Amino acid sequence: MAKCSICDKGAHFGIAVSHSHRRSNKMWKSNVKSVKVSVNGAARKMYVCTSCLRSGKVERA
Repeated sequence: MAKCSICDKGAHFGIAVSHSHRRSNKMWKSNVKSVKVSVNGAARKMYVCTSCLRSGKVERA
């Protein structure tokens, strides 16, 4: 679900390292919102990341 419909930005995976240098798996989720978007004149609900919303790649309905 946490994937942008415009740029396909999704979750990133890596390793979190604590102060004592113990390593554990970590996931960074992208900031994705459910937004009504106008597509070919019709309103549709899509998952769009906030960077695509701010840059004007999509137009809200």
